[in-house]
Amino acid sequence: MAHITHGKLITFEGIDGCGKSTHLALAQKFLAEKRLSVRTLREPGSTDVAERIRAILLDRKAKMSATTELLLYEASRADTVEKQIAPLLRQGHIILCDRFYDSTTAYQGYGRKLEIKMVKSLHTVATGGIRPDLTIVFDIDVATGMSRLGKKLDRMESESQAFFKRVRAGFLDIARKEKRRVKVVDASRPIEVVFDDVKKILLQKLELA
Repeated sequence: MAHITHGKLITFEGIDGCGKSTHLALAQKFLAEKRLSVRTLREPGSTDVAERIRAILLDRKAKMSATTELLLYEASRADTVEKQIAPLLRQGHIILCDRFYDSTTAYQGYGRKLEIKMVKSLHTVATGGIRPDLTIVFDIDVATGMSRLGKKLDRMESESQAFFKRVRAGFLDIARKEKRRVKVVDASRPIEVVFDDVKKILLQKLELA
């Protein structure tokens, strides 16, 4: 098995319909074939408590304020970090996580227009200071992303195009401010072309190239 001296947290981000979940699955297979110890998680979710919170957040019948929504995401994150992310990192695993706190910054900060500084301060509380080693943002225009979603939309997927345009702008702003950590790939291209970029980013970060 390839030697990794300590765990890595790699997060996959982007607006709904960007293809991040597809590429996370491809990345898991790619890294596992290199005999690396890989674990996959999702946010919100990956623990019993977090999955219950996820069900509330995505329920179209659930009406809540932007602040309530934010705090639920952070509560879910705190449980996932405590029970999954922190222990797996200590054990030396590579974690591929479908969304993490950048999604909350983009969706609740930029999308819901909550104060970014406040949102980020809650990230610190929820994560205990754990930060991704690498974040890949799958960038795609909103209309294309929306066209990729199924007919049965959850509460977040049902938001307006204007909302998702703010979210997309948020992800790109995060990437501009944190160029060392956050890498943007053009997700409008065919899957195999996009994944070629993902492989190059992963190999470089994990020093396997």
